[in-house]
Amino acid sequence: MEEHVIKHPSCGSRNIAEILWGLPSFTDELQKKLSEGKAVPGGRCVDFDDPKYECNDCLHRFEKHTVAEDLVEIVERRRLKGIIYGAAVGDALGVPYEFQGRDSFTCKGMASGGVHQMPEGTFSDDTSMLLATQDSIRERGRIDVEDMRERFRRWLYEGAYTADGKVFDVGNATATALSEGHGMVHEYSNGNGSLMRIAPLACTDATDDEIRAVSAITHAHPISKEACVLFVHVLRNALENGADGIVQVIEDHLPDDARFRFLADIVAWPRERVRSTGYVLDTLGAALWCAWNTDSYEECVLAAVNLGDDTDTTACVAGALAGAMYGYDSICKSWIEQLRGKEVINRCIFGQEAPVQLNCGKLSK
Repeated sequence: MEEHVIKHPSCGSRNIAEILWGLPSFTDELQKKLSEGKAVPGGRCVDFDDPKYECNDCLHRFEKHTVAEDLVEIVERRRLKGIIYGAAVGDALGVPYEFQGRDSFTCKGMASGGVHQMPEGTFSDDTSMLLATQDSIRERGRIDVEDMRERFRRWLYEGAYTADGKVFDVGNATATALSEGHGMVHEYSNGNGSLMRIAPLACTDATDDEIRAVSAITHAHPISKEACVLFVHVLRNALENGADGIVQVIEDHLPDDARFRFLADIVAWPRERVRSTGYVLDTLGAALWCAWNTDSYEECVLAAVNLGDDTDTTACVAGALAGAMYGYDSICKSWIEQLRGKEVINRCIFGQEAPVQLNCGKLSK
């Protein structure tokens, strides 16, 4: 059974301690809980309406979630699992084919090799940074840009959030931004490095400005920031409606910038017009095209990889969208079995090493 995560109803922190009222037996286990901040003494007097929990961040005391609030959180975890596994599987499918030209190969499943010579099922920097984003949200209980930046640096310099401690395929803008401590603002720095990691924000109430701020950790040009805002809105719609309404949500949130205008009708383009380069708008457009022109998670991510060029990121972004549309259970079980680093993924989603089984319903197109 899943352990419900308790968070403060106002500040959103999950750094919560149980208040121990009365005179509990002082055991080694209790000492451990006290030293770890998982419990705090409440005093000798006990009332039925005494608060049960204390936030270690803001120090306010409060009651546990209601049953309804707990159920909402379980649903959100299911949605998040579909998005993150959708992204990771798509990424791993694309890694062996990165930089190969369209129609020079055919991806049918997990493979090894490629320019990076990685074992089959290995995800790239795309998923690692997405996991760092999610882990920050899970632990901090809010959008904390500085915390995310430090987690990205731990990934780049220490191998955190990878399947095996190995970092590969790092984008130039990302590496420079993390080294210099600020996002890149030049128009030629609009790679897809923030788009590929932004998906977890779809399962939060992050504002558009917060989405822009998360993009700007590495990619601070308006094109990258607005691409992230648009994608998060598309993902939120997909979680509720599948593919229904995707054209309308694009239209509703299309920035007032001529460079975005092509996205208004890209879903109707023939395949040969769709570009799958590392440019952020090409990646976003390709992911939208794949999601609309296929009928399952499997079809969507394979279509993304087989567009060629930046195969891992295109399939990662398309996979996050397909995971939102169809749910975790739609992902091929053999692909999940072959995926490396699942313990890292589960820890970032659930805060624990062991896999948690959550069944996700499929949304119709």
